[in-house]
Amino acid sequence: MQEQKHPSGERLQGIKDWPEGDRPREKLVSRGAEALTDAELLAIIINAGTGKLSALDIARSLLSRHGDLRALSLRPVTELCRFKGVGTARAVAMLAAFELGRRHASIADKEDVAIVSPEDVAHRYIPRMRDLQHERFMVLLLNNAGCIIRECVVSEGIVNASLVHPREVFRAAVTELASSVILLHNHPSGVREASREDHLITKQLVQAGRMMDIPVHDHIIICGSNYVSFAENGWLDAQ
Repeated sequence: MQEQKHPSGERLQGIKDWPEGDRPREKLVSRGAEALTDAELLAIIINAGTGKLSALDIARSLLSRHGDLRALSLRPVTELCRFKGVGTARAVAMLAAFELGRRHASIADKEDVAIVSPEDVAHRYIPRMRDLQHERFMVLLLNNAGCIIRECVVSEGIVNASLVHPREVFRAAVTELASSVILLHNHPSGVREASREDHLITKQLVQAGRMMDIPVHDHIIICGSNYVSFAENGWLDAQ
């Protein structure tokens, strides 16, 4: 195979030609993942270069184009596939890795950790919900100890009272013998404010919970990297 050369006449080096300690994979093995840059970690996922571009070249170009990993993680497969050196398989691998990161960040240290404050919910769900491009309404089912026994997606898309019906919210709570629930949804706009519709939905569900003896402990709205808690603001008492 003919050796690739730079227009200047110099031989082009692929990652395999680098000193072993500088190669992303070997560097991770010897020094740990935390020692790698964002581009080096991304290069491992990309796995191989194409033409005159190494996997690290492609990774650096992607980050330069989009700014950072979070912005890159929001791009759809179709857009990533149009980038030089990134096909469907590599785009899918990157998005899968980003989603794994979100899910990992949302896992509590122990599965049986009780929810004792709005911050506990926010810490677990902000990584998963802050970058959603649509509204998602969920109900968290709690046992007597305040631990989450199940989470259920009630509605995807526009959140309004006609779609978030008490029947859908409390069906799983009854089946799972939940002692209480926490309502949770996101504002894709990032606006840190509860809307009139949010208050209407909460009032409807709080009243239904009282009738069924399954109290609503809180309604938390994820707004980008922040949140709004109905309990913290004393709004549940007014329902």
